[in-house]
Amino acid sequence: MYLSIIVPIFNEKKTIKSLVEKILNQTSFKKQLIIVDDFSTDGSIEIIKELKKNNKIDLAIFHEKNLGKGAAIKTAQKFVTGDVVIIQDADLEYDPIDYEIVTEKIFSGKNEVVYGSRVLGEKIFKKIQVGFTSKFRVFANFVLTSFTNILFFQNLTDAHTCYKAFDTKVFKQLELRENDFAFCPEVTALVSKRGIKILEVPIRYSGRSYKDGKKISFKDGVRAILVLLKYRFFY
Repeated sequence: MYLSIIVPIFNEKKTIKSLVEKILNQTSFKKQLIIVDDFSTDGSIEIIKELKKNNKIDLAIFHEKNLGKGAAIKTAQKFVTGDVVIIQDADLEYDPIDYEIVTEKIFSGKNEVVYGSRVLGEKIFKKIQVGFTSKFRVFANFVLTSFTNILFFQNLTDAHTCYKAFDTKVFKQLELRENDFAFCPEVTALVSKRGIKILEVPIRYSGRSYKDGKKISFKDGVRAILVLLKYRFFY
């Protein structure tokens, strides 16, 4: 089994080394680790270069200006060589120990796209989901996921999870356009329009707060709605 891991990074110097070690500790796969730095200014670049020098990263790419998470994933898309590809944020909210459960059905040929759901099986309106930092985030995630399901005929519980895994043949065929956090609604829309049903599996999640460096905001939620509408009716 050959897994490609794409890690977009912007100012995550506190967690990069720990994340890479967690990824390297997953020994069930042959791995290709691609890190794309989106013009960090906090010292992340120096850490990435050190890790590359020590052969802990297969490919390190550096943007010459800040373009966004989606742009980083687009940059990495053409370099993917594994049979399956997964997206990994650098902030340790998601644990690479879940790679096996997220990718298993793709490696076995049963599914082409699998998402790791943070809320699968949880009664999210009776309690705050473990890992989420506010009730508002739980509600916003529910609204965006429900809107996605209505527009694209999916049955998801967590459309905006980071852990999205794809059969590489499918991933390479996706014509990604969005540069920012809108990658999440965009990729779900593109996969859905290809007639692919997305499988979900439960994963671990330990969310961080804005004071800890979380970057996604309310305006990204509004933009997600606009992007979903755009890909439903105009693409």
